[in-house]
Amino acid sequence: MKLKHLLLSMMFAFTALTSTVQASVHEAPAAPAQEEQVYEPKSITQLLVSFFETTGLNAMVNPEEGVKNGHGDEMSLFAQSWGKLIMFTIIFILFYLAIAKGFEPLLLLPIAFGGLLANIPIANMTSDHGMLGIIYNMGIANEFFPLLIFMGVGAMTDFGPLLSNPKTALLGGAAQFGIFGSLVGAAALSQYTGMVDFTLKQSAAISIIGGADGPTSIFIASALAPELLGAIAVAAYSYMALVPVIQPPIMRALTNKEERQIVMKTTRKVNRLEKLIFPLIVIMMIALILPDAAPLMGSFALGNFAKESGVVDRLSNEMQNSLINIVTIFLGLGVGSKLASDSFLVAETMGIMIIGLLAFAAGTAAGVLMGKIMNKFSKEPINPLIGAAGVSAVPMAARVVSKVGSEEKPGNILLMHAMGPNVAGVIGSAVAAGVLLSIFK
Repeated sequence: MKLKHLLLSMMFAFTALTSTVQASVHEAPAAPAQEEQVYEPKSITQLLVSFFETTGLNAMVNPEEGVKNGHGDEMSLFAQSWGKLIMFTIIFILFYLAIAKGFEPLLLLPIAFGGLLANIPIANMTSDHGMLGIIYNMGIANEFFPLLIFMGVGAMTDFGPLLSNPKTALLGGAAQFGIFGSLVGAAALSQYTGMVDFTLKQSAAISIIGGADGPTSIFIASALAPELLGAIAVAAYSYMALVPVIQPPIMRALTNKEERQIVMKTTRKVNRLEKLIFPLIVIMMIALILPDAAPLMGSFALGNFAKESGVVDRLSNEMQNSLINIVTIFLGLGVGSKLASDSFLVAETMGIMIIGLLAFAAGTAAGVLMGKIMNKFSKEPINPLIGAAGVSAVPMAARVVSKVGSEEKPGNILLMHAMGPNVAGVIGSAVAAGVLLSIFK
């Protein structure tokens, strides 16, 4: 009986095992047929040719139809070849201005280097996942970096010269005429002559160059005309760098020798409480009259208030040094990403450079003319040259004014007098930006 059970058990086990094996055989997927890759030996020459086809030099020498940039837009043959060469030339000129001439090197150098990286063929560093694209989306597309720059500038600004002679604020306001004058001029040129074809928003973004304020120019361009950001930023910073070249001829042409030799009276000393209250007053005025300027002026006032409070020196020092330095690097590289040949070498860029130059010259001239008018009606003599510092290129414009004044009359130091309109110009350009934003809201 036991033997019978044993035999039956062995038969069942054998049957089950056989079924499992057959099932596994049937369920096992058929292995895909793999094509055998046969290595084809290449000669040294063929290897070198294969390597050359992957280089940027080949991409520039042999441009192809259908090649796309980092944003997925098709690039022209010109942008792939000669456009790259032209941009490399422009970039090396910017390097020369920054390093050899010392023109705004802290900004021009990272901008130029960003442009250099943006024009490397094949690498596509301006794509959303490329290094430059990440930096751009991190702080320029959302207008964040210009605000941090304004915070640092506020922490470095002394409102003492402006508070000691408040009427110099009129000079800073007059210099903003260049912004609105060029806005009207650009719109008229687009509408009546056909020489340029800018929309009103694009004209407004370009006209802010007249304020000689780089962060504000980027802020406005990002909001109103992001497609023109690269050209606007480069034009703004180029003209800021060229303040010692552009402004003196205009200043001399609009004033006579006697006016340039005017010695201004030493202003009173401003106490700490005045400096502490001033940024709060500015913020409250912005809140009540022009809220659209609040991001720029809020950042500026925060930095200045922290400095003047005297109780958060660590924070103030960080704003003046580490923060603004780090942001300047990212801001420059992000702006440089817009110097790619396919987006920069367009007909509109030349229009932007011309209108920006006219705006900057008009702002300088308006400040000097306002200085002449104020000198006629003021009890205390006012040297009209300080009106040129009404553009907000701080402190270079004030230094240029002082240099021109001392050349006409050795020993005549106008620096502190020029700092008043210079600081007022920073506020004026931020206010002008708020006005433009509110217009196109």
